[in-house]
Amino acid sequence: MQTNIAPEFKNTRHGREAEQILRTCVHCGFCTATCPTYQLLGDELDGPRGRIYLMKQLLEGAEVTEKTRLHLDRCLTCRSCESTCPSGVRYGRLVDIGRELVEKRVPRSGTEKYKRVLLREGLTRTGLFAAGLAIGRALRPLLPDALKGKVPASAPRAGHWPAPRHTRRMIALAGCVQPALAPDINAAAARVLDKLGISLIEAPAAGCCGAVRFHLNDHEGGLEDARRNVTAWLPLLDQGCEGVVMTASGCGAFVRDYGHILEDDACAGASARIALETFDLSEVLAREREALIALLGSRKPGSRGRIAFHPPCTLQHGQKIRGVVESLLTAAGYELVPVQDSHLCCGSAGTYSLLQPELSERLRANKVAALSAAGPQLIASANIGCISHIAGGTQLPVRHWIELIDAALAA
Repeated sequence: MQTNIAPEFKNTRHGREAEQILRTCVHCGFCTATCPTYQLLGDELDGPRGRIYLMKQLLEGAEVTEKTRLHLDRCLTCRSCESTCPSGVRYGRLVDIGRELVEKRVPRSGTEKYKRVLLREGLTRTGLFAAGLAIGRALRPLLPDALKGKVPASAPRAGHWPAPRHTRRMIALAGCVQPALAPDINAAAARVLDKLGISLIEAPAAGCCGAVRFHLNDHEGGLEDARRNVTAWLPLLDQGCEGVVMTASGCGAFVRDYGHILEDDACAGASARIALETFDLSEVLAREREALIALLGSRKPGSRGRIAFHPPCTLQHGQKIRGVVESLLTAAGYELVPVQDSHLCCGSAGTYSLLQPELSERLRANKVAALSAAGPQLIASANIGCISHIAGGTQLPVRHWIELIDAALAA
């Protein structure tokens, strides 16, 4: 794509990076076929190619309006288009740049502004989110249906977390909302890894990965979250921990980008190391597959029931990890039912379900229908956002896949 970047952006980091990305786009339109919002709305400007044109116009000095911002807001940043694109356009990075620049040109006001401030502050502070969730649970009967589905009826509990006892150790990110919504996910990961001779520990000083703030255009706040985690994890890696293991694919996708987003920072070298030594939990178990299979024993396919697996966008498109979780679940004795359009987003997408509720609910309805079509006994996924969102739209149990591996080992 030919570009003529405006002088105000030409020699900036954003301008140089965006121009490089824009020049890789060849207008082929393959991306529209796999874009969830284009499929729902049928508007070229609500597909990747149309949004790329909008961002190109912005960078070339054209007028930016609230309509421009609306089309960028409607993007899920699911990155399905990246998996489809034959030219390797880094659309996710481009839309981050575009949103930040548009926000500066067309600032938000009123309810929209304060809603984003509330999400940035409320979701990223573990204690504050837990307190808010407890209040929401107490008032659940009075909540509107859209919110009621996001608040669990009862407080979840974490199972036993084995004390560190192995020479081999890995670091887990507690995260911001997962400890309150599903505390047993990390505990289940710790139990499974403990059986494989790996102790899972958390760094108390670490917190939110930074994705929430960053994707809500508080880039400096997101970078500060990232710096804090780098500082917390680096000494543990120096002491021999084998890496940082992620049980939430959304966090994993962002942490693996630390090297890029902090490349001009004082902690650039350490950030690049953290990015390289961060692994999705499925990758860790895949490396220990032989030992895991030995612990599981001989399992007849389907002996532990029929499940539908939803691979989060941040796993399959963001981290390009496909088929690994499914293989582990099959080895554990679960039968995976076929799911149509498994590449499409469920509509959770971080804070998207709260900011674009109508589109999010339509996407969830489509996803739940696809997941339920073959009659599974439960639904599994790999990201707390997807798990919580999908659970609000179905009567089927929705679990993290590591809890199913843990159950198989305990049987």
